[in-house]
Amino acid sequence: MARVDFYVLSQTGEQARRLFACRLAEKAYRLQNSVHIQMQSHEDAERLDELLWTFRDGSFVPHHVLGSAELDSPVTIGFGDGAPSRDLLINLCDEIPAIAESFPRVAELVTSDPESKQKSRGRFATYREQGHELDTHNV
Repeated sequence: MARVDFYVLSQTGEQARRLFACRLAEKAYRLQNSVHIQMQSHEDAERLDELLWTFRDGSFVPHHVLGSAELDSPVTIGFGDGAPSRDLLINLCDEIPAIAESFPRVAELVTSDPESKQKSRGRFATYREQGHELDTHNV
């Protein structure tokens, strides 16, 4: 069973989730963890790819979008099925991706928007029913 951390952000909007995902990926990378960030679509993956290069002055997070290159970056961005084995999954989808079962740690990012909170409650209940270790962090 995985450890699943829900990060409840005080901000609203999808951009807040993306920025926090960048910060979390950078922190995990600096701690020598490999990361996969799961997005809803190819377009979302491309947006996050650009943001990872620019979200903070002086930051460097080696990454690539799956399928765009045959690289072995410590941080990958994907959508749909299939992901390389990594230490951490950052889920930016509305649902729990099927690939989540193969990760030892999962980070779920939730904004303060009512819709985001409601969707996260469903994911929380599903993870709990599956027996995962759950924790919530207000940030």
